[in-house]
Amino acid sequence: MLDLLGGLLTLLAPSRCSGCGEATEGAEVFCAACSALIEHTPDPWAVFEYGGPVADAIQRFKYDGRSDLGASLGSLMADDAHPWAGKVDAVVPVPLHWRRRRSRGYDQAALLSKPVAKSLAVPLMLRGLRRVRNTPSQVDLPHRERQQNIAGAFAPWRLRGLPRVLLIDDVRTTGATLRAASEALRAGGVSEVYTFVLATRVLGQGA
Repeated sequence: MLDLLGGLLTLLAPSRCSGCGEATEGAEVFCAACSALIEHTPDPWAVFEYGGPVADAIQRFKYDGRSDLGASLGSLMADDAHPWAGKVDAVVPVPLHWRRRRSRGYDQAALLSKPVAKSLAVPLMLRGLRRVRNTPSQVDLPHRERQQNIAGAFAPWRLRGLPRVLLIDDVRTTGATLRAASEALRAGGVSEVYTFVLATRVLGQGA
């Protein structure tokens, strides 16, 4: 009966490609056409190269109110998170400032982190970090200004007893945000911080 209901729901509301929005086969995150254009990265700290359908999906996810894409894109991160199995004690997302989170309606890194934490069977610390400054967007800033913009933007919260943490974000460009967040985690008592992002991009690419 459950299989029948699932099939009926798929017919009535078929899965959609995260990149282009076209219907997909089964529960695939990207359609066949988009999958052919996606570049996986050899970087062990990221899943994809930023660009093409991956960039389109991230844009839709962050700026078009598509919070539903968090679970599917996060599942792709979870599939590649196995190197940290048994090596981390918690997953911590890079947080948005509360004003930006309220404006957007959700925190994209937190949504991506849920499937990762579940796959690693460790706690998801949604408040492990606080963003104490509402920094301007990093998108159009050069490398040095990114570092200055994000310095001191994070503060740790209730991290005692968590020596190893996997820090999650959607996109890494220069790494300035991840470095600032990692420094805050270490200031809160974390001894080992690993970083993991959905996509990595070169400064100057579209955001």
